[in-house]
Amino acid sequence: MSTVTPTDWTTRPAPRTADGWIARAAEVAAVLATDAAERDRAGATPYAEVQLLKDAGLVTLLGPTEHGGAGQDWPTAYRVVREVAKADGSIGQLLGYHYLWFWAARLVGTREQWEQVEAEASRGRWFFGGAVNPRDKDVVVTEDGDDLVFTGRKSFSTGSKVSDVTVLEGVLEGTDDHVFAIVPSDSAGLTFHDDWDNIGQRLTESGGVTLDGVRTPWASAAGYVDKVFRPRVYNTLNVPTIQLVFVNFYLGIAGGALETAATYTRTKSRSWLHGGSERAVDEPYVIDTYGDLTAKLWAAEALADAVAAEGQKLHDDPDAVTPEARGAFEVRVAAIKSRATDVAPEIGNRIFEVTGARATATSEGLDRFWRNVRTRPPVTRPPPLNEALCAAPSGLHDPVAYKRREVGRWVLEGELPEPTWYS
Repeated sequence: MSTVTPTDWTTRPAPRTADGWIARAAEVAAVLATDAAERDRAGATPYAEVQLLKDAGLVTLLGPTEHGGAGQDWPTAYRVVREVAKADGSIGQLLGYHYLWFWAARLVGTREQWEQVEAEASRGRWFFGGAVNPRDKDVVVTEDGDDLVFTGRKSFSTGSKVSDVTVLEGVLEGTDDHVFAIVPSDSAGLTFHDDWDNIGQRLTESGGVTLDGVRTPWASAAGYVDKVFRPRVYNTLNVPTIQLVFVNFYLGIAGGALETAATYTRTKSRSWLHGGSERAVDEPYVIDTYGDLTAKLWAAEALADAVAAEGQKLHDDPDAVTPEARGAFEVRVAAIKSRATDVAPEIGNRIFEVTGARATATSEGLDRFWRNVRTRPPVTRPPPLNEALCAAPSGLHDPVAYKRREVGRWVLEGELPEPTWYS
């Protein structure tokens, strides 16, 4: 059982500006930080943590104001994810995925569909999970009159037991057409397996899920009209949008690592007995390391914010998104994904150089930052030629070498990446 104690935000007016919501996220992070290490070790299902996000109003950040949402944009959502992830990378990831799945109807669906979903989700403060894993083509969607029936299994389902609704994805039988639909997470036939047992991001509820004849009306199939999918270029913006979610909870975890380490250095670290300084904070190599890591983090954050602002222009006018604009945005996202993937694990690792041997105590929990970013970001080496050998824990299936390739091909040949499940 989590020991998180929510602050009562119900008696205070909701923020009205982006800065106000980022400050609200920082308040949430302060609550989460009080027992983050203990909750990481316990690995319990984060019901209380998700309730905290609801109580603070963060789950409806992107929702329309007329239905109780905050009406904020994606750059604000990314900053909110980053703030929450400073305290707890798992909850930052859950919130970031929630934002994507909340927005999925707008990305893929018809106007009628997304207006209905966003209105109901905002009024009901739904928390979204997703059983979507494009490398697993083992969910088949069949027709049964006016219903669709999802049958199969997904290896990963982030949000699972803590979600109110789940985004399902499968392939329509006899076709190559993917179908997305939102169903209640307690739907008959939907079974979450509680088998997420990885070294980091332990509270993301990212285990497998079985779909045993999960039914939903044909009308809920996102983007389908009269059982025919109506494609738009904007549909393909789901990948760069979620990639920026990744970027921001990586950077949030890295920022939390630096802040936590700096507090430890100031209050607990001992200077090296042969170093000539009485305090650890006066040792030149300690000062240099913090300066180096902070400069790298600030640079990555600045690029992340700039790319988020560029993406918002596409979200502002979905029908005007061209393949060229989408491709150029994906190149920029690939660039910051590459930088964040390098910076975050480096910070998670090097904080031990400036905190000392005692900082490795389990009670301090400093290792969670490195474990979290090592679990989620993609590998930095090229993958084996045999793609079957690339299977790995969530996130390690998206090698950063291919992100750098997208940038490199654009620099050398002006080549824009083709939309795929990963680019």
